[in-house]
Amino acid sequence: MKNFALIGAAGYIAPRHMRAIKDTGNRLSVAYDINDSVGIIDSISPDSEFFTEFERFQEFAHHLKRKPQTALDYVAICSPNYLHHPHIAAGLRLGCDVVCEKPLVPSPELLDELARVEKETGKRVFNILQLRHHAAILKLRDKVAAAPEDRKFDVELTYITSRGKWFAESWKGDPRKSFGIATNIGVHFYDMLHFIFGSLQKNVTHYRADAKAAGYLEYERARVRWFLSIDANDLPDKVKGKSSTYRNIDISGEQLEFSEGFTDLHTTSYQEILAGRGYGLDDARHCIETVNVIRTAKLAAAGDDAHPCVRRLLA
Repeated sequence: MKNFALIGAAGYIAPRHMRAIKDTGNRLSVAYDINDSVGIIDSISPDSEFFTEFERFQEFAHHLKRKPQTALDYVAICSPNYLHHPHIAAGLRLGCDVVCEKPLVPSPELLDELARVEKETGKRVFNILQLRHHAAILKLRDKVAAAPEDRKFDVELTYITSRGKWFAESWKGDPRKSFGIATNIGVHFYDMLHFIFGSLQKNVTHYRADAKAAGYLEYERARVRWFLSIDANDLPDKVKGKSSTYRNIDISGEQLEFSEGFTDLHTTSYQEILAGRGYGLDDARHCIETVNVIRTAKLAAAGDDAHPCVRRLLA
């Protein structure tokens, strides 16, 4: 049984980590969050210690190191994006391996810095890249691999997930903390595209605003027009009033459907990490480089490679 700490226990994704820790037969020893809305712990790990001040959490973690049976083995991180780097570094320096949500960090330079801390401490960082374990994604990856090597698939990715006024007041609505829409909600898709279609060859951004972003990505095996939005006005007429979310991934005329099958992907990720097959810094680099360019590159004119939603916006 391994001992875990959890940073960011009040966040949306934290319960999946709590359940994964429990379902893999391990112990959540201590959790931390500046917010105290963490009652979910009672139904998953009621004996866990909890702190709302990082200094007290860190001191308790050091105290646990005095006994081999209580010393922490892993720190899981579900904190806001801009805190991932310092929290990962703190976990490594506690003598723990670290499991962190996406995006690990906003830039390749900070990824390099984490690699240095790994070398200094002898511990490792693992990224939750759960879509790589999804059955539909693995099936598509096999299909692409079996296709003629010179074939490039044409992909149109549309993801619109409406957010209310609260979003702008949260850290997610602050680009200094979330690093923008493409990084916050798109990084999952960019990792998935790389995992299926290979290395990125071209990265063009056509549109970038607080509530939406769009561009063109060309991989070894695919040409991808993408559009991400949190603006309900972008929802297609056919779903307005029926759903607040629209997700469509068209691959050369065929729809990729993966709405189901998400329930246990964090547990699968933990099983792989504990078995020594987790995804580390090198695995995360591709999507970090992708979002870094999308966030910082000069906008390109929207031509034939632009997503249809962009052409409507700019019409």
